[in-house]
Amino acid sequence: MNSSEQQAQFDNRKPVYQEFNFQIICAVILIAVIGVSSVTPAFPYLAKSLNINPKNLGLLITLFTLPALILGPVIGVVADKWGRKKIIIPSLFLFGIAGTACAFARDFNLLLFFRLLQGIGAASLLSLSITLIGDLYTGDKRAAAMGYASSFSSVGTASYPLIGGALATLGWYYPFMLSAVAIPVGLLVLFALKNPEPKGDRNLQEYLSNAGTIIKNRRLFGLFIVSASNFVLLYGAYVTYLPQLMNDTFKAPPSTIGLILSSVSVAITVTSSQLGKLARRYQPTTLIKASYILYALSMLIVPFVSSIWLLLIPTTILGIALGIGFPSIQTLLAELAPREYLATVVSVNGTFFGLGQTLGPLLMGIAFGFGGINSVFFTAVGLTILIFFVFRYLTCE
Repeated sequence: MNSSEQQAQFDNRKPVYQEFNFQIICAVILIAVIGVSSVTPAFPYLAKSLNINPKNLGLLITLFTLPALILGPVIGVVADKWGRKKIIIPSLFLFGIAGTACAFARDFNLLLFFRLLQGIGAASLLSLSITLIGDLYTGDKRAAAMGYASSFSSVGTASYPLIGGALATLGWYYPFMLSAVAIPVGLLVLFALKNPEPKGDRNLQEYLSNAGTIIKNRRLFGLFIVSASNFVLLYGAYVTYLPQLMNDTFKAPPSTIGLILSSVSVAITVTSSQLGKLARRYQPTTLIKASYILYALSMLIVPFVSSIWLLLIPTTILGIALGIGFPSIQTLLAELAPREYLATVVSVNGTFFGLGQTLGPLLMGIAFGFGGINSVFFTAVGLTILIFFVFRYLTCE
């Protein structure tokens, strides 16, 4: 047995979170989630400083997430044919440069332009990180890796609102400077990530035809639908309008807003770290259905909360739901997708992420316009119940 085979056997015995490849993937995931969660606590200050109507704040999220909606399938095809790193590395550099430029914009239209560029850089990061986990792991180890990746992501999304809220007290633009971290992560991927890359020798027309057939699978489409709705709830009700509720109803400062928002991520971290154990007892579809019951409960509680600190109850429930549901969706996608089409399937799912991220603030903005802040959360409850039954129908055997 040569030294490389011995090292491979040793790596197989190591817990997933101790493997350097996995740690690099998690660094990319942490960048993928920094673009929204770190800046939303600054939104109320940004609106006042640039004299922006709060109903237009959703554009800062919509333009950031729109590229993932448009570019998702293209990213998957290119990644399956020519390789993951050839997309991830330039994406990280663009993310870091454009995101840092946002901090120096003093015109709202210019800020929106830089957010669009940053969104182009962000479009591939989450989906290809999930693809890399699917490339490198199988079976229970894959489920554990998905759970740990979700936990690492949640550590970031727990920390970023706190950091962003603290920085926003100095100026609304300081949280945008955090994006610069993407540049050293890009260098780390370039020089240190070891992953099996595609050969790039398949006929493109045949590949696209086969990929199209696979994507039409009813169970996969059910997963795409729940992926989109996850982000409608997360980015529409929670990320965009929960800070507004805390500011308008409870007059909370950015630091308190960041603290409340981070509670969701703490709950995700704890829950998703146990996904490997849960996956041995329950099917992924069961875990996804359970997450939707918890989503509905969390959104229903928010309008009835009388104290800002009582918001920790629905935010914790939401975090548990996301910790169960999101990695279960990724695990089931990796199980259903053939290996040679994995990046395409995951990237199409990423397109549905983008659809949810893009539509979420817009749909909840319409609800806000019709009935005020409470109608946002009642609308989220109705949507959750609807998606539960749609998913149940599409994934039944």
